[in-house]
Amino acid sequence: MQRASPARLLFVVVLTTLTTLLSACGFQLRGSSMPLKMSTIALSLSPQSELYGLLRQKIDASGTTRVVAEAKNAEAVFTVLGDSNGKSIQSLSAAGRAREYQLTRTFSFKVESPTGGVYIAPSIITVQRSMNFSDDQVLAKEAEETLLARDMQDDLVRQIMRRLGAAKLKPGSDTEAAEK
Repeated sequence: MQRASPARLLFVVVLTTLTTLLSACGFQLRGSSMPLKMSTIALSLSPQSELYGLLRQKIDASGTTRVVAEAKNAEAVFTVLGDSNGKSIQSLSAAGRAREYQLTRTFSFKVESPTGGVYIAPSIITVQRSMNFSDDQVLAKEAEETLLARDMQDDLVRQIMRRLGAAKLKPGSDTEAAEK
């Protein structure tokens, strides 16, 4: 019978210890969907927009919330306050040409109940990516910019979903609105 080497035995002990520690602290991998606290939500976006499609897909995947067309039929209303893209020069070459750009997307929104209660106060999410640029590779850099814009939008949707997952109706906000 072959005996286990001390290095292998140490590896098994360390691996078992790390696994035990991770499970004891409540660590778990982030899932693809997050349960939302509201049962229905209306999105104030154009149904033809890519962002609407991505948000609807993620909300539907949560399994707890469905998207409705009319705000009056929704428990929560997601309202877009602003959405802008920007591109700025970060550095120049010795010849005075752009060598690096920074792409920025700024998105602001709020989530309220139809009666005026607040789930999420007006919030701003800013997503940025840096991109090197070369005059010799203009077509490739345009394709890279398109990929970065798509990646920024995916990141934006993930951040919105995390905020929606943490959102809850502020105590008293619906009753105060009903009394006015």
